[in-house]
Amino acid sequence: MELLLHLMDYLLIFVEIPSGMKRKEGFKGQRSIVVPEYILEEMAGHPHHSLLHLTDIGYFPNAADHYRSRPNGCSQYILMYCVSGSGWISVDSKKHEVKANQYFIIPAGKPHSYGSNATNPWTIYWIHYTGTQAPHYSFSQEEVRNITPSHTDRIDDRLTLFEEMMQNLEMGYSMDNLSYVNVCLIHFLASFVYLAQYRHIRSIKAPDTVEQSIHFMKNKLHTKLNLEVLAREAGLSASHYALMFKQKTGRAPVDYLIQLRVQKACQLLDHSALRIKEIAMQVGYDDAYYFSRIFKKLMNLSPRDYRMKSKG
Repeated sequence: MELLLHLMDYLLIFVEIPSGMKRKEGFKGQRSIVVPEYILEEMAGHPHHSLLHLTDIGYFPNAADHYRSRPNGCSQYILMYCVSGSGWISVDSKKHEVKANQYFIIPAGKPHSYGSNATNPWTIYWIHYTGTQAPHYSFSQEEVRNITPSHTDRIDDRLTLFEEMMQNLEMGYSMDNLSYVNVCLIHFLASFVYLAQYRHIRSIKAPDTVEQSIHFMKNKLHTKLNLEVLAREAGLSASHYALMFKQKTGRAPVDYLIQLRVQKACQLLDHSALRIKEIAMQVGYDDAYYFSRIFKKLMNLSPRDYRMKSKG
């Protein structure tokens, strides 16, 4: 019986289906790959792939009469990205309309159904994925999210990533292919979940006070800096500056400055023959012993031990 059902699914791709009949696939121009179960078992037991891996991937253009129902949910997360037309997704009996340039992530294990709009069928890219890190690339609250076209949208870059995953899987399931696909998957999912960061490279922004302050710190590591100096440089009161800085970075300005100083000290310890006293001076510490205490507090190693430790 199971074999017959698989055969019927396969034939759907080639047989024209009368309009109005609900179907889960069989659309002209569709592309899809379902990774075999034995490959999924290998990835689930792999130290890297078990964190996040793709299980199914597909593209359904102009998917008229597309419909799917899973009363018991799916063991994977499902990302559905609509690039034209429209449709709907229902999760836990809550229905969401999905339009062009929108996407939705269906959580693993949640009962759901979805379908294409009868008069304006959607074109969708979709991916099933799982792994211990899968929840991190999803959302705790189910909602439709927008991918608004703009000069920074990088939509073409995202679809190129999708195509890279498809083409590599079409070349077979070698470990190198699977590894590359799953690395692409991380980038692909991140392009949705961290949309602002994904678009950052193409953004033309007004000057950012906190970023300018960080650049100032980096250029003045060798000088005496404190909260008052940094706030004055930013043109703000110390309290306003400290609050703004922590909201943007999650750290107090002086703590961030110390991290930058220790980072620079590590670079000098790794790539120069300067004495520790000289390095301390270059990162703003007159007292080499105090510098060593600060360094060890962050790095759990003294500057001398850090320099001697093998790296890379």
